[in-house]
Amino acid sequence: MARRRQEIALQAELETQEEWNDAINKEGLTVIDVYQSYGGPCKALEAKFRSIKNTLGDPLLAFAVAKADTIDSLEKFRGRCEPCFLFYASGVLVDSCIGANAPELQRKITGGLEHEKKILKEGGQRTEVIFNN
Repeated sequence: MARRRQEIALQAELETQEEWNDAINKEGLTVIDVYQSYGGPCKALEAKFRSIKNTLGDPLLAFAVAKADTIDSLEKFRGRCEPCFLFYASGVLVDSCIGANAPELQRKITGGLEHEKKILKEGGQRTEVIFNN
């Protein structure tokens, strides 16, 4: 009988403040889907994220899902019903995207990753964005 291949998780699941802190402070670009427990993470884009990760094959790109209900830093995202994606690079919020807009997310992921690689290689500063939505 053939063994089933065990699939590697694409997105880390963040449910505590400590897990959140570890994820946002990683080297590289981390794309985080912030969700409510009653709605769950955005499943519609999971295949797109997998495609991007497989195409780029870059270890500096990571994906995560974060439960706003249980992470103090995400209190302002509680009660939202639309997908919210936050882009972190070494502890700095460098971009965000509201809604399940696959082309915009792909553009932001590829551009953000290239920018982060340039900063890691040549130095420079990340520009922090303020989330106002």
